[in-house]
Amino acid sequence: MLFENCYKRNTASQGRIPARLGAIGQIYAGPHNLAQFSSLSIIEKIILVSDLHMEKKIIFWVVSLSLVAIALAILLPGGRTVDTNPRLPWDITINANNEVEVFDLTLNRSRLVDAREVFQEQGEINMFLAETGDPALEAYFERVFLSGLRADIILVLKAETAQLQGLFNRGSRISRTSGTIHKVELSSEDQLLAANLPIELINYVPAANLDESLILSRFGEPSERISEGESGMTHWIYPHKGLSIGVNPEGKELIQYMPLERIPSFVEHITHDTGERGK
Repeated sequence: MLFENCYKRNTASQGRIPARLGAIGQIYAGPHNLAQFSSLSIIEKIILVSDLHMEKKIIFWVVSLSLVAIALAILLPGGRTVDTNPRLPWDITINANNEVEVFDLTLNRSRLVDAREVFQEQGEINMFLAETGDPALEAYFERVFLSGLRADIILVLKAETAQLQGLFNRGSRISRTSGTIHKVELSSEDQLLAANLPIELINYVPAANLDESLILSRFGEPSERISEGESGMTHWIYPHKGLSIGVNPEGKELIQYMPLERIPSFVEHITHDTGERGK
């Protein structure tokens, strides 16, 4: 078949001979010369057949590589490798120790270094200190791809009060992010210390906007919905999953994963804040 295709291409181009076939190719410039194949020497026949086999191999590899390139373009967003272990935001497990597991991370057990391995990113660690409330040590990961879904992820790390105070005292730089919040950049030594702290909370901000029907189909019906009123944000609460989804009709959704025991205080906090704003 390959020989016939070569022959048709040659006759269609008015007898032009591919240079790569050399003198032997001239025998096959037209149908009247096909019989001359039998007159070739064994060496000439071997050369011709080898040449044709080489052309066949080239075509095979060109087609194969093209198909692979197309498959990679379709299946690998952002050039990432295929994830053989899907890590989806709705795949939440409560293990035998009543701990929340998501993205192959276990809250209060997995460390920042484990998250870096899962996300294939280093993230940016900073401490945030408000005038009211406890300081928060966070690791921010921008544009993380997990199982083909892109999101920004903020991890809240768990540390004792004395540890947080030490990190603050040794901070390399302090800046103000708003009227009431200060941002503290950690020293190089404390960056290493923070990498081994456990993850207490996960905040997941998907790149795509999620409508209510999609959330219901993936996460199920929440036990409670708490509206913030003027902002339009509604918190969907899933106490048995350690999950809250902030549904925002005007912006990005916020998916929060927390230990099961944190849900009551979280609900109390947002209910109180909603009540205060309503006054």
